[in-house]
Amino acid sequence: MFSSLGLGHLTGAGKIVAIVAVAVVAHVIVRLIAKARRHFSSRVRSNRTKTFAGLSSSLLVFGIYFVAVGIVIQELGVSVGTYIASASVIGIAVGFGTQNIVQDVINGFTIIMTNLFKVGDMVEISGQVGIVKEVSMRFVILQNPMGANVYIPTRTVTNVINYPKGYVRCLVDITVEDESLSDQYRSIITRLANGFVEQFAGILRADPEIEDVKTVSSGKHFIRVKFRIWPGRGGPIEVSFKQDVLNAIKVIQTNADANSIAVNYEILSAGVNLSKRSR
Repeated sequence: MFSSLGLGHLTGAGKIVAIVAVAVVAHVIVRLIAKARRHFSSRVRSNRTKTFAGLSSSLLVFGIYFVAVGIVIQELGVSVGTYIASASVIGIAVGFGTQNIVQDVINGFTIIMTNLFKVGDMVEISGQVGIVKEVSMRFVILQNPMGANVYIPTRTVTNVINYPKGYVRCLVDITVEDESLSDQYRSIITRLANGFVEQFAGILRADPEIEDVKTVSSGKHFIRVKFRIWPGRGGPIEVSFKQDVLNAIKVIQTNADANSIAVNYEILSAGVNLSKRSR
């Protein structure tokens, strides 16, 4: 294969020039392939297409380097058959030492082919919650609520929770014992909600919504506050916000207690509200 390139007759300085030329040409071709792959990836949005492009370019680069090294060692007087045999033995040894990498690649390919999640989705993987920034053959990169990038090897991706709307809805229902006091309740709740946003902005995905007083069939009156939060970050609402509201409404409604405020969680999926938890 390599002798057909017509370099076998070179000697001395000619061999050195040929070796340098082969190395330079191989390097230039690989750089052009990498540039073409980046250009292609910037123009497509599909993770599946990007993965195929990356895999194809990686195989092409490997082939170019394999041939280039074969040409070089032939010029140095090493048998091509010995080179191929050595490459096979080394490949087997490396294969045993890189089983995790192989598993990462297989799992990464499976994730992308099945469209389990995509860039921009909010997911929970292996206990890590974040926005998917990148899905590659080896890693899933999440940006967590603190803004840090979390690199998860694809072989560890087993259980995945996908939050289709990009948030968990936390509902806080404050019972209004006397409907004539609803305006005062709303004023207090609005002030405390604004203060909560200033203090705990990191857990929120959007500003809270405060609804007007609602009355259910049982005759109960309540004001609902809707928070959109990061998954698992509702603690400050359950403790700090709830306690602040309770302390404030006790001033105008002395019989108010912890049961006057209920905290519930919902995940919105395909137009259906799935209740997760209530307190």
